Formats: sequence, structure tokens, C-alpha cells
Amino acid sequence: MKRLLVLVLLTLSTATFAQVKLARIFSDHVVLQRQQPVPVWGWAKPNEKVTVTLAGQTQSGKAGADGKWMVRFSPLEAGGPHQLTATAKSGKTEINDVLIGEVWLCSGQSNMEWPVKQADNYQAEKKNANFPQIRHFNVAHELALTPQADLTKGEWKVCSPETVGDFTAIGFFFARELTQKLNVPVGLLHSSWGGSQVEGWISKEGMMSNDELRPVARQLSTNWQQADSIVDYKLRKQLLKGVSNLYLTAADEQKYLDPNYDFSTWRQADPFGQWDWKGMQGFRGQGYIARQIEIPADMAGRQTMLGLAENDSRNEIYINGRKVYEGTETGSRKITIPANTWKAGQNQLVVKYGNAVKLPWYGLGLMGSPNDLYVADGTQRISLAGNWHMMPAFAEKHEYSRFMNNVATSIYNAMIAPLVPFAIRGTLWYQGESNAGRAYQYRQSFPLLIQDWRTKWGSAGGTADGRPSDFSFYFVQLSSYGGNQSSNQGSGWAELREAQTMTLQLPKTGMAVTTDVGNPKDIHPTNKQDVGHRLAVIALKQDYGQAIPYSSPLYDGVSFEGNKAIISFKHADGGLMVKDKYGYLKGFEIAGDDKVFHYAKAEIQDDKVVVSSLKVAKPVAVRYAWTDSPDEANLYNGAGFPANPFRTDTWPEVTRNARFD
Repeated sequence: MKRLLVLVLLTLSTATFAQVKLARIFSDHVVLQRQQPVPVWGWAKPNEKVTVTLAGQTQSGKAGADGKWMVRFSPLEAGGPHQLTATAKSGKTEINDVLIGEVWLCSGQSNMEWPVKQADNYQAEKKNANFPQIRHFNVAHELALTPQADLTKGEWKVCSPETVGDFTAIGFFFARELTQKLNVPVGLLHSSWGGSQVEGWISKEGMMSNDELRPVARQLSTNWQQADSIVDYKLRKQLLKGVSNLYLTAADEQKYLDPNYDFSTWRQADPFGQWDWKGMQGFRGQGYIARQIEIPADMAGRQTMLGLAENDSRNEIYINGRKVYEGTETGSRKITIPANTWKAGQNQLVVKYGNAVKLPWYGLGLMGSPNDLYVADGTQRISLAGNWHMMPAFAEKHEYSRFMNNVATSIYNAMIAPLVPFAIRGTLWYQGESNAGRAYQYRQSFPLLIQDWRTKWGSAGGTADGRPSDFSFYFVQLSSYGGNQSSNQGSGWAELREAQTMTLQLPKTGMAVTTDVGNPKDIHPTNKQDVGHRLAVIALKQDYGQAIPYSSPLYDGVSFEGNKAIISFKHADGGLMVKDKYGYLKGFEIAGDDKVFHYAKAEIQDDKVVVSSLKVAKPVAVRYAWTDSPDEANLYNGAGFPANPFRTDTWPEVTRNARFD
């Protein structure tokens, strides 16, 4: 009897496992692309016939040896709701409230991931968010070393005041404008990950097609243990500069506590925040932070209070090689330091600590405020805010969190491959901040991503003949963040914007310039409305045929006459204009043969800009908004779009030699 029960349970389990099912992306409330063939796929028993119905059409397919099946529906017009059913001998599955409309894939890093609830004017946006024809599918953060067949979670959400807060803000404002002007449903397929580098989003096959990235693709790991070993080696190589043996012993690291140890080669960064964002992605274990402190003679002889902000792991604190504290403190740590522990003049402070305990996902790093870092004796206070030196304890037990930038292709495998070849009109992309240090290489990696995705969509059944898809690809140029240095110092962010501009050479691409709606002090500007609008007008023009201005002014050419440079532009719709209460242009620089740039006078004459400087008698180069944060740049066209940053020269870039490895 017991044996019979086991056989029955096994039979039921097998039947359930083999029952026909749809890929997770096909769930209730899905939006399917209008006016294009619509691939639909799922799984059933191997070699089983599957019949699928949608909006009056019936298509049949046969599952392969792996159980996967796919059918293609003929193009449908906007409308719904419909029901999608898949039937086989093994069972039947159905989804409801299916709409036909426009589908856009939203991808990139944190500025695409940024939700409506954290954008400007959220309460008003929430109140007016009753758009049941807009739907949003959020692809969960996942990593994989090989392409995955299906998503592990996710569902389509109908837009309402209750749900809109979690939608991608840029995607929502884009979709809202489309649905209002086209009167069709819009589906947002949202797959993004804050902080991600472009290399994580490219397939292995895509990387293999590129000479510079091919060596990386050849060394991709096949298991996570191997992947962690490679990440560990790369991090050691990056941080242990001048060390002949990268595999340090405990005795080697004991030297860090020597009062005369030179830690000047360690990574320098603000100690607040996760080490993941300081170039030590995913490291979990013990680590050291250190700095030198100048102590006045009268303070050295007194008892002091050492403020070390928050880290609730077990800490060891060393001053000039002497351990002065060992233990655990919660909240903002205030450590009493006995009199005569410090010496007058330079002192060496080293703190050894580990992963946060209450928030283990946080890893290493301090929490709190810069005001929580100090030495004080009751009469005077020395701030310890600013950069410290940092080094992981490689000789001790450590591991690596599955971090999105540790392994190339791993985001593509888990978060894009399962979506292929879902029918879409195009992609919206906002990414590049994490690649600004390798901006010159982005000239290759970014176009490669676009071509790679189009190829994957075509070869997987997105096109009838297997040729690459031609779906539109519109992207947001990096906004303003950081310093406003001159061209003489160079700018990785400016070079990244240049690489993005060069990508417009690919067909069916478009770029939204956003330098005027950024925040020099926050990498996440909250004005997502203008960004969504600028992407929407590109689509309304290029995909939906509306006769509207859609582009920022783009540099077209330069001529030099005496001490003046004359710049011409494309897309000077409605003429060029100054957007400034004083009425004069800013953001231009000019240089002669010496390659030294000077801030320049610039004036609009007809649809051109004339640039000059009393310090440059014979100019040979002009740059505009060529800095990390060109928030002063104020050249616009009459349609209200800010001019694209540019340079007329091809002089060596500051990121030319930086490479992904």
C-alpha cells in the first residue's frame, strides 16, 4: 500500500511538472505589441502538440525535446481585453485581461530603476495616476552564469494611484505621454539594476564578437566558486599595488598595525556607505580603515572621545600600533581614549571591523553622518570626515556577494535572456554612470549592446527570417553630476556623453540630453518628468510619425576665421536661444595650438554660435559643456531642448587606456 502511494504521488508530481505552461512574462494584464508578429512561448511535455488562442486567432506548435514550444500570432491592432490560452493533452493554462498596444523595454542602472514615488511631485502624480491601459512588469534582480530560459518571479501591474509608486519613473512618464497622444495601451517591461555596468548586460556571444571584450568572454566562469575566485584575484591585483605575492598571510596583514606602516597605496574613499560602491564590489569579510591625525600637544595629554559613526560589527581600534579598544558598539560609536594615548603631532589610527550585523546585506562600511567622525576633548574637536584609506583583510575568511558588476554577462543571462523574443516596439536605456571611468571603451561596448540585443531578438524568433530585429533604441545621455572642472582637467563624464552621441550613428536610435535637469550634488536627479517627455517625443516622431521637434541641437561643424570659431548645428528647431536671465551664453571654451583651454565669449548669430577669447589669437578647438556637471550650460533650440555637449578636437582622452577586464 505504501509503495502504491509513492507511485501515485510520483505520477501526480510528474503530471504537474509537465503540464503546459506559458513563460512567466505572459501573465494576467500583459500588454502585447500591436502591428507586429507576436511570439508566444512556454513549456509542455517533450514533443507534445500545443494549441494557443488569442483574439480570434489559433496557432499550433510542438514542444521540443526540452519541452519548450513557441508559436507566432499575426499582427493585431490595439485593443482588448483578450484571453490567451494554451492547451495540450497535459493540460490547459490561460491568462486574462490581455491588451494589445505599445511595448517598451526599460533598462539600465539606477536612474532608470528610480521609482515614481521618489520623483518630483509624487503626491500629485499619484493622485492623477489612474491609467489602467498602462501596465508595468518589474524583472527582479537576478544573476546567472548561463542564459536562463524563464524568469523566477514577476507579474504585470495595472497602473493606478496605489501601484504607480513602484513603476520606473522615466518609463511611466514616457508611457503616460504615449497613451495620451496615441490613445493605445502601453506596456513597460522594466529590467534594470542600479550601479550596473554595461558589460553585465551584454551576452557572451556579443562579447565574443568584439576584439577588446573577447578575452573576457573566453574566461567567463561556469560556476560561482570559480567566478568568486576570479573576482577575488582581480580585486587583490587592483588593491595590492607593488605587492609581489597577492596572496597575503595573516603575518603580512599584521604589519598594517605597525605604527610606521605606510598605507598611502590603499584605496582612498569616504568611509560612509557600502564598500560595494568604492570599487570593492561584493566583498564580505573583515577590513581595515586608516588615516593619520594631527593632534595638538595640549589635547594629547587629555582624555578624549573618538567618534567613529556606526558599524555594529566587532571592532579593533589601534592608535600608533597600540590596541585601545576591542568590542561591539551599536548606534553612533563614542570610544573613550585615555589621556596620553595620542602623541603631539602625527598619529596613526587604524580600525579593523567587519560586515554590518543588523543589516548583513550592507557588508563593510560606516553609517551615519560626517559629524559622527571626530576626536574631541571637551574644549576642542577635530573632524575626521573626508577620505580614509581602506583595505580588505584578504588573509582572513571572506566571500563575495552575488554583485551585479562582478561577472560580465551575468545580468543579461538572468534578466534579458528570459525576455527574448517578447515583441517590443523598442528599448529605453539610461545607463553609463558606472562606465564613466572607461568612457572611451564605451564607444564600442554601448553600440555592441544594442546590436547584440537586436541580434538575439531576431535569432530567437522575434523576426520571421531570423535576421536582427530593428526595434528602436532610445537612451538618456548622462545628466550633470560632480564637479564643474575645465577642459584642461578633462572629464570622464563628458567623454561618456561623447560616446553616447557617437552611438546615434546606429539606425533607429535617439538620445535625450538632460544636462539641464541634473543635480551636481546627487547622481539621482529627481526630475524624471522632463526625461520621460524627451524620450517620448523621440518615439512620437520616429516611431509614430508625428511632425514635432524631437532633438537637442547637435554639433554639425566648425570654421575658424581669425580669432573666432563659428559653430553650426543640426536640429536648431525654432532657432538657437539663450536660456538665462542675463541673456548671454555660458559653457564654451576655446583653445589654440597649445591645447590650453580658456573660458570663452559666445554669441548666437542666426543659427550659429560665434566663440572667441582675448587670450586665444588663433583658435583651433572649441568645447561646450565639457565637464562632469555642465549645469551652467544654457544653449537651447527654440523647441526647448538643451544643446548636446561637444568638442571639435580629437585630442587624447583621459579615459583612453581604461579597459574592462
